[in-house]
Amino acid sequence: MSNGIGDSQYWLLEERLQRRELLKRLTTLGILGSSFGVLLSACRGGTTPAPTAGQPSASEATPGGGERPFTPTFYQWIINLHPDIEKGVNPDFAKKHPIDSKIAPVQGFGIERFVAEARDKNSTWDVYIGMTPFVEMAQLVEAEVIEPWDPYLPDDVKKDIIPSILEEATYQGKIYNWPFLLDVIVLGWHAGIVEKAGLDPEKPPKTWDELLAAARKVKDSGAAPFGCTFDAHGWRSLAPITHSISTDVYTEDGLFDFTSDAAVQALELMKQMMELANPDVLNPGKSDAGVNDTPDEAAFGAEQVAYYVKYQNAPIRFAGVWRDPSKLRLGALPSGGEGATVFWNTGAALFKWGKNKEIAAEYMKALTYDERIWAHSIGGGREAVGQLSVYQSLWDAWRQNPPKWMQDWAFFIVDQLKVSKAIRTHKFGLTQFVIGQPHWEKYFKGEVRDPRQALQEARDAVLAELKKQGG
Repeated sequence: MSNGIGDSQYWLLEERLQRRELLKRLTTLGILGSSFGVLLSACRGGTTPAPTAGQPSASEATPGGGERPFTPTFYQWIINLHPDIEKGVNPDFAKKHPIDSKIAPVQGFGIERFVAEARDKNSTWDVYIGMTPFVEMAQLVEAEVIEPWDPYLPDDVKKDIIPSILEEATYQGKIYNWPFLLDVIVLGWHAGIVEKAGLDPEKPPKTWDELLAAARKVKDSGAAPFGCTFDAHGWRSLAPITHSISTDVYTEDGLFDFTSDAAVQALELMKQMMELANPDVLNPGKSDAGVNDTPDEAAFGAEQVAYYVKYQNAPIRFAGVWRDPSKLRLGALPSGGEGATVFWNTGAALFKWGKNKEIAAEYMKALTYDERIWAHSIGGGREAVGQLSVYQSLWDAWRQNPPKWMQDWAFFIVDQLKVSKAIRTHKFGLTQFVIGQPHWEKYFKGEVRDPRQALQEARDAVLAELKKQGG
């Protein structure tokens, strides 16, 4: 395996990951795109397994089969990481409403199947749990695939959503995203490696210059092969690093301004970080059309790198396979001036042509307030996921009387919302970074010497594609 990390180190990482990731994927979920009809079986009274995702259920396929049961569909990673969802939600809910859960056909954030069904005024599913506002919400709204939650979202729930998250969930004045799983881009580090390099493991770098100096010392001292790493996808690195410099980096129409001074500085910082990172840092991930199982995760999980820029659930999950997970530390993203970062929530979209809409709202309330999910995500030890709730009432209650499973880092992460800003919702919210990445990477590879030129090419490519699509 020629990934810049030794074969024996990767073998050790894979052996550890098997306990929590690989075995779960192989034995519980199977191949991406398959249904998980056996999930929530207790709630459904042991009904027969659901059909493959995207295929009609028995009641839909058979004339006169009657109305189908409530049918949520999940992005597969959510079920991978949050096994308590498989156990179902509140038993009282399950007694009233049979559930036919499925895995969504959305590899690599693809929404083609959803759009195709909407054109025929049809939907196999009632609610999609896996939508991130800046990623696909605007596209789904404009294609008339989803409708607002406003008529169905209870007032008490709406008032309970943390304001900045509610704002993120709102598009054109209406709430299209029922928030669920919160992530914030932060800095994680391996305290053991940092201390071995002669640095203070409890004192995080406050600026990017400090981070680069510390990462260089880690590498030069031999404390670890690599000083720092990051996820090369632009929404996970370029955007948050840019936000740390300035959040005034969006055009009037809502696109990320690749040519802003802050974005140029961020790109220069990323190139300097690359010199201290695992050499495969620009490679695509191994799953989900290259989006997940990325090289940065492998390097951090193998204890080969000290500092790590990504959403908090990544260092938390991959520290879970370390010899000593207690060595993980989390801190604010280094500041480039403004000291901000990026947050997003992954929530639920209500299909316009689905059924059971009142039931969908009842289900989402039961699901998102289910403390079993948060107990596992926060207090699951080596199995902890690290994603957080979006409800102020839960955080107020947990601060006043912390449950046994609560961890101090969870309060730190949710407090980061004070300096976080969501990526603007736009139909090219994610696509712009996918289109732009090959162009700005020319600067990393030495094909273009001027970072501003590389980012101008990225911007031009995005605008050309937007124009082609009539935007």
